[in-house]
Amino acid sequence: MPIYSVITGSGKYIPDIVVKNDDFLKRNFVNEKGESIPKANEEIIRKFQEITDIKERRYLSPQYNTSDMGFFAAQKAIESSGIDPETLDYIIVAHNFGDILYNNQKSDLVPALASRVKHLLKIQNPDCVAYDLPFGCPGWVQGVIQADYYIKSGDAKRVLVIGAENLSRIADPHDIDSMIYSDGAGAVVVEARESEDPLGIICHKTRSDTYSEAHFLKMDISYHPQFEDNTLFMKMNGRKLYEYALNTVPKLVVETIKKADIGINDVKKVLIHQANAKMDEAIIQRVFKIFGAVDINSEEVMPMTISKLGNNSVATVPILYDMIVRGEMPDHEFHSGDYLVFASVGAGMNVNAFVYKVP
Repeated sequence: MPIYSVITGSGKYIPDIVVKNDDFLKRNFVNEKGESIPKANEEIIRKFQEITDIKERRYLSPQYNTSDMGFFAAQKAIESSGIDPETLDYIIVAHNFGDILYNNQKSDLVPALASRVKHLLKIQNPDCVAYDLPFGCPGWVQGVIQADYYIKSGDAKRVLVIGAENLSRIADPHDIDSMIYSDGAGAVVVEARESEDPLGIICHKTRSDTYSEAHFLKMDISYHPQFEDNTLFMKMNGRKLYEYALNTVPKLVVETIKKADIGINDVKKVLIHQANAKMDEAIIQRVFKIFGAVDINSEEVMPMTISKLGNNSVATVPILYDMIVRGEMPDHEFHSGDYLVFASVGAGMNVNAFVYKVP
């Protein structure tokens, strides 16, 4: 019988430190010229919340790092799947900045975070291959797509896919965009399953645009003159990113749904990267419009966590999935036979999506 890739377990790690918008009231926000922004912080924060819907976010405690979060999420995913971790064929860790010590913006990438997670899990099996996947915010979705390739080729039966990110330690404290970022990790175990009828991952699609879009998100020095040591922080061109997402994500999501040979009314949930509430709402509305759909409530179809958890990059989608599976979002649940769409967009610029049929 045909082999399909099915999610059999999930887990997450959400840091304990809650940072509310009011905690930014005393920040000295500057523009690209290094000049203080003339607007009052109260007005800046009010407008920020209006656009992003972010009211609070989570920061990682000083004693932990990105690989620790990945390990914590992995433990829960393995536990919920009921597997022996020694039987894993691959461990894929999606991230973008490696481990970053508290109050130190230097990325630590050696050994790979996947190797660190495998070490913490105490897996001895040398045939369990551990590697990292830096692919912008869509990294975890791409990791699941790679797991699907491994499984359907017969190369693997079980793959652990983790998305972990510590953006609070790579954000410029004088940049308004720093209010977007948060920390967290999510993980899933993807396993091979034989079935006469299609289930699990049905299809997927990815695109990379680099000709003129490669540097919409990049590393650069702070605009604030206090940083004289050329410390690099994450910087983004918000306007260009917004335009890019609206012009590419709806089209790719529609193409993926059509590739699955289903219609928009068959899709029960769209689990999209929690980047910006206003942007995500515009994306889903464009998807509906392309299909000519009417009377579809986006709040029912597109669950959101950004208001409380902020944007933790590769971790947003797996955290969202795990929260629904564990009944932590009362207005959302999955049922056998439901079609789900997972989608993300981010640095690269990269966009991806896959259609998943709940077993």
